Amino acid sequence: MRTEILEQPAALRATIGALLPRTAEVAAIAQQARQVLFFARGTSDNAAVYGTYLIQTRTGRLASLGSPSVATTYRSRIDLSGVMAVGLSQSGRTHEIVETLEWARDCGASVVVITNAAGSPLAELADVALVTEAGVERAVPATKTFTCQLAALAVLALGLGADLDAGLLKQLPAVIEELLGAAITPGYGISQVVDELAHVDGLMVSARGLVYSAALELALKIKEACYLHAMGISYADLQHGPIAVVDAKTPAIIMAADSGPTRAAAVDLARRVTGAGARAYAIGGGAELAAVSSRALAGPALPEWLAPIGLIVPGQLLTEELSRRLGIDPDNPRGLSKVTQTA
Repeated sequence: MRTEILEQPAALRATIGALLPRTAEVAAIAQQARQVLFFARGTSDNAAVYGTYLIQTRTGRLASLGSPSVATTYRSRIDLSGVMAVGLSQSGRTHEIVETLEWARDCGASVVVITNAAGSPLAELADVALVTEAGVERAVPATKTFTCQLAALAVLALGLGADLDAGLLKQLPAVIEELLGAAITPGYGISQVVDELAHVDGLMVSARGLVYSAALELALKIKEACYLHAMGISYADLQHGPIAVVDAKTPAIIMAADSGPTRAAAVDLARRVTGAGARAYAIGGGAELAAVSSRALAGPALPEWLAPIGLIVPGQLLTEELSRRLGIDPDNPRGLSKVTQTA
C-alpha cells in the first residue's frame, strides 16, 4: 500500500497525459446531455461524489449519484434520454456496474466509463472509455486508482465545458510529488497523529463540498485497513445530530482546501469539536484551520477543485501507518478482495 501511495505522481502524470487530449470526445457526446448520472460502488462511489460537485459547480449541469439497484434488483424502466451515464469501476469487471450501464444505455443514455482496465467489459460497452494509467494495484485498499479516477473526472468536467485551467491539472503530479516528499518526513506530523488514534475505537471524518469525497474515502480506508468505526460525513450533516458522539474518546478528522467557500465552516467545526473536549485533526485548511485544531497536517498548494486529489494523500499515509501500528496488514484486510461482486 505504501509503495502504491508513493507511485501516485507517476500514475497521475500518465493518466492526465493520456486523457486530457480526449476532452473533445467527451464534448461530442455531451452536446445532448442535460444531466450526468454516476454509477459506482465503494471507493469508485466516493470518487463519483467529487464528480457530482465538480460538474454542478463548474458546468451548469445537474449531476447526481444513481442507484445500481434500480437497474439490477428492481429492474425499473426510466427515460434516460438526454442523460450521460458515467460508470466508475477500477477493474471494469464489477458485474453490477456493467449490468447497470447496459441498462442505462438501453434506457436511452449515452455512456462514459472511467476504469483502470482497457478491454474490460465495462470499457467495451462505453461510447467513451476514459482508461486511467494507474498500473497494477496489488494492495486491496485503493490508493493510486482513486486519485487517478479523480483526475479522470476533472478531464470529464473539462469535456463538459467546465471553466477550469487545464494547465493546473498538468501541474498536479508535481504538486503531489512535493506533498509526498514532505509528508513522509518526521516533521510533517503523521506519526504523532497515529500515536493518538491508535487508542481510539472510532472517529468522524468530515468535509464539505468538493472535499467531501476525500472525507468519505478516508473514512472507508480507515474502516477497511484499520478496523475502526469511522464515519465520513459532511460538516452540515455532522452538526444536525451526529456531533453528539464526538467526545474525548471519539475525535474528528476535518479536511478542507486551503481556500474556497467551505473553509470557514471547517474552522467553525474544529472550534466546536475542541470545545466539546474532543480532539480535532486537520488535513489541509491552511493556517486558520491549523490554529484551532489539536494537530494539523498541511494540505497541498492546490485550488479547491483539485484539492481533494491532494488531501487524500496524507490520509492514505496515515491509514497505512495506523494499520501497521495496530498490528494489521493493510495490504490484505480481512474479508475483502480486490474485485467486489455485489449480488
